[in-house]
Amino acid sequence: MATPHNEAKKEDIAKIVLMSGDPLRAKLFAETYLKDIKQVNSVRGMLAFTGHYNGKEVTVMGHGMGLESIGIYAYELYKHYDVDIIIRFGSCGSYNPNINLFDVIIANSAYSKSNFGEAYGYTKDTIEATPELVEIATEVADEYKNGHKIINTTVNSSMWFYQTHNIDEPESFVEKGINVVEMESYALYAIARVLNKKALTLLTVSDSIVTNEETTAEQRRSGFTDMFNILLKIFERL
Repeated sequence: MATPHNEAKKEDIAKIVLMSGDPLRAKLFAETYLKDIKQVNSVRGMLAFTGHYNGKEVTVMGHGMGLESIGIYAYELYKHYDVDIIIRFGSCGSYNPNINLFDVIIANSAYSKSNFGEAYGYTKDTIEATPELVEIATEVADEYKNGHKIINTTVNSSMWFYQTHNIDEPESFVEKGINVVEMESYALYAIARVLNKKALTLLTVSDSIVTNEETTAEQRRSGFTDMFNILLKIFERL
């Protein structure tokens, strides 16, 4: 069934969905790696494509920026389209001076200052990814060596991209074992938990909060090949 945010028919969405904040990154990924692709959604510009990788069906879809945005799309995919697994792939900022641009992050858990989880009966500030998916991702990472580090860590799912007050220092997060910041994983993990589904986030470091280094918009869209290759290897094992 279609929803107000997704025009796809139920049968158009695969049981495994790979989600990117940027719909154009989702489009690029689908066109580069999938066969027999079909665009199944364009509502609000949140592009979704279903195709096959090594004979197995998969949907790739954008989810927008922030907890609220991914919250809408992930909930609808799990609840109305009977999706079993969502893996988010995106970018993050590094709090740790030892984590560099283009390093890959496996988000084994997500922290948030928000009250987003309360809508799903979850009041803790940290929620874990699906252990089975973390284990698979870790095994893949151990086998994949291509120059950049692959780090298994908690991420900060921030409500804010820009702040002018009450800004926490990077060191305060690193001391808690939170090494990078992004904006969506806490919502994805909370929804997956309450609906008894599976979720994981895989990230590429796009900028450093410590050194102020950053990648370009084009690099964020198309230059994260290590993450793409690891993502495909994870998908093959599902």
